[in-house]
Amino acid sequence: MTTVENRPTQAGESVDLFVSPLGRVEGDLDVRVTIEDNVVTSAWTEAAMFRGFEMILRGKDPQAGLVVTPRICGICGGSHLYKAAYALDTAWETHVPENATLIRNIAQACETLQSIPRYFYALFAVDLVNKNYEKSELYEEAVRRFAPYVGTSYQTGVVLSGKPVEVYAIFGGQWPHSSFMVPGGVMSAPNLADVTRATAILNHWKDNWLEAKWLGCSVERWMQIKSWEDMLEWLEEDQAHYNSDCGFFIRYAQDIGLDKYGAGVGNYIAPGTYFSPELYTDPTIDARAEALIGRGGVYADGQWHTYDHLRVAEDVSHSFYSGSRPLHPWEGETNPLDPAKARQDGKYSWAKSPRYDIPGLGYVPLEAGPLARRIAAAGPGPADHADNDPLFADMLDKLGPSVFVRQMARMHEAPKYFTWCMEWLSQIDLQGSFYSKPVERESGKGWGATEAARGALQDWIVLEDGKIANYQVVTPTAWNIGPRDADGTLGPIEAALIGTPIKDMSDPVELGHVARSFDSCLVCTVHAYDGRTGKQLNQFVINGMV
Repeated sequence: MTTVENRPTQAGESVDLFVSPLGRVEGDLDVRVTIEDNVVTSAWTEAAMFRGFEMILRGKDPQAGLVVTPRICGICGGSHLYKAAYALDTAWETHVPENATLIRNIAQACETLQSIPRYFYALFAVDLVNKNYEKSELYEEAVRRFAPYVGTSYQTGVVLSGKPVEVYAIFGGQWPHSSFMVPGGVMSAPNLADVTRATAILNHWKDNWLEAKWLGCSVERWMQIKSWEDMLEWLEEDQAHYNSDCGFFIRYAQDIGLDKYGAGVGNYIAPGTYFSPELYTDPTIDARAEALIGRGGVYADGQWHTYDHLRVAEDVSHSFYSGSRPLHPWEGETNPLDPAKARQDGKYSWAKSPRYDIPGLGYVPLEAGPLARRIAAAGPGPADHADNDPLFADMLDKLGPSVFVRQMARMHEAPKYFTWCMEWLSQIDLQGSFYSKPVERESGKGWGATEAARGALQDWIVLEDGKIANYQVVTPTAWNIGPRDADGTLGPIEAALIGTPIKDMSDPVELGHVARSFDSCLVCTVHAYDGRTGKQLNQFVINGMV
């Protein structure tokens, strides 16, 4: 690490800070921010890596997406498989046995359960021991728990995070990069020993991490929390709650101000995931919403809207692709440009800018992820089988969006998804069918969607003459890190960075808190520049785990 100069900005001074990469997962996320009086006033997020999976799939066999898209990500490959299977289910008009839906649900949820503690301890909480927080009375306790590799909670959380994907491997044969979900069901025929073992593994994860370390209480007690006041009452109710990792994080996050910044656009998207098996035996796009357990929806400008995939479009005005107007993914294009030349036209990212057409508002940026899911779960009119959870709508109303609220939404899903998995395991009919051979139709359109750990993940497929004519993948990371659109409207992370206070220009950990609260699936060198002279102020690493 080399520091050229480290000082606060002066009154009226504008400084540009370039962070590359900012993520800790996959790929490269570059962030440039303008800072005035030690507060971020503008931001640009750049996906620095070209992938081109849509181009790879063009002209391939319709089932190629089942093999290719899970390789997009080494962390949520199961989620990619899940939505790719449903994209073909809807295009081929398949029949999916109830058992297959249960297995798909369990595998998808277990992948997310794996991600929750691993993400919190290994990717997010390590920043909580940053030296900028040494003056906090809770700092020493934060170090004891969350210090990378040696923290008492870090070790337990990261080690036990692998247990849920053992369940995935029981049903899917392997994790990651399984391809056992296929149009018409799953290539899996579990027996009683498989179900018993899966149940034991999840109970071990629950007993030794979820309840013992994270909650300090039973899953059932936590699920009784329906409001911010309920959460605060829970915190003070028992010393085990107060001193759990969850209780400590609630206290420490507020003490160091994580509830004060990182708001973002305040609008949210969730296509939803997990199906009530008897309601989705013949998957169609039109019937999807009514069959969901994890509800879908859009929340924008203070209003809930039914999710409609036809209202999605991708803008490439500031992306390294050719194109002149927003396109729905069925008509989507992926035509890359030379980035060196494209930058001359104001383009600055390999990510497209997904937008959603809100009646009366037009195309707007939406945040994807756990907070979006939790807001969708609080929407009006849930069916009896669907998630009905008002907690985070209440927190959003009383606290506003922030790094803290976004984190709590993610962690809240651990007990919720555990409960669902145990219910689904108990419903498997071991004597029933797990697969129904489909008719492989020559042409058609399909759409498959799910909620990956990081949010809305969707595939749109167009089939012609028995081949893939068009395949477009829109990831949650694209929703969140997409650049400005044709109107100059900032993407969600760009907007969330605005207003972020920077205490130490040589170690802007606050930028990491904001970006990592979205858990962008893009895998730090930092360059700071004086906005007036262009002079480099400093160069340093912001990772915290190097």
